Amino acid sequence: MKHKILVIDDEVMITQLLKDHLEDNDYFVYTANNAEDGMALLSYQPNLILLDINMPGMDGLEMCKNIRNIVTCPIIFLTARIEEQDKVNGLQVGGDDYITKPFSLVELTARIYAHLRREERSTGKSELMYSHGLIVNLLERTAFYNGTEIILSKIEFDLLEFLMSHANQVFDRERIYEAVWGYDAIGDSKVVKEHISKIRAKLQRVTGRNYIETVWGVGYRWVR
Repeated sequence: MKHKILVIDDEVMITQLLKDHLEDNDYFVYTANNAEDGMALLSYQPNLILLDINMPGMDGLEMCKNIRNIVTCPIIFLTARIEEQDKVNGLQVGGDDYITKPFSLVELTARIYAHLRREERSTGKSELMYSHGLIVNLLERTAFYNGTEIILSKIEFDLLEFLMSHANQVFDRERIYEAVWGYDAIGDSKVVKEHISKIRAKLQRVTGRNYIETVWGVGYRWVR
C-alpha cells in the first residue's frame, strides 16, 4: 500500500517540486502552503509530514506543538535556519528529524524511507477529524484545540462525532437521539438539547468558537 505524505511549505515552488518528486517515488502526496490548510489535510491520515518552520501566521514549530498529542506519524522539519537552538526547538516540540534548505532530494527521500520503515514497526493508527483548529482522534476518543485537550464524557464525544461527521447537515433531536443513543434506547430526545449545551460550553471555553448551530424549528448542525 502506498504511503501518504503531507508537505506543508509556504513556497509553492517547493511544494510542487516535492509533490512531483515524491509521486515519482510512488507516494501519495498532499500539499498545503500554510499551517491552517495543512491541519485540514490531517484527515487524510498522512504517514509522514514534511513541515516548513518559517511560515507566516502559524509557523511550523507552533503547528507541530499543537498537533503532536494527536498525530503520531513522523514529522520532518524543512528549515532554512542553521542555528543549533532552532534544531533543538524543533525536536523539543515533537519533530522527529530536520533537513536544511537547500536540500538534496536524494537525502530527503532516504530519510523519508527510513522514518516510514521504522514507523511500520508500530501498529498504532489514528483516525482524525479537523474543524477550525479542533482536532478529534476517533480511535483514542480525544479532542484537542491548539494543544489543549477538551474533556468530554462518552455521550458528549458520541454526539460530537456524529455531528462533526455530518458537517453542515441539519438533524432534529429525534434523529440525533436515534443515531447516538440507539433505536431501542429508553429515554427522551429532550436530553439532546441538554448535552449539546454542555458540549457547546466546553468548546466555547477553550476555542472561543461556536461549532454547533441551532436551526430554529428544525434542529442542529455542525458548522464546517
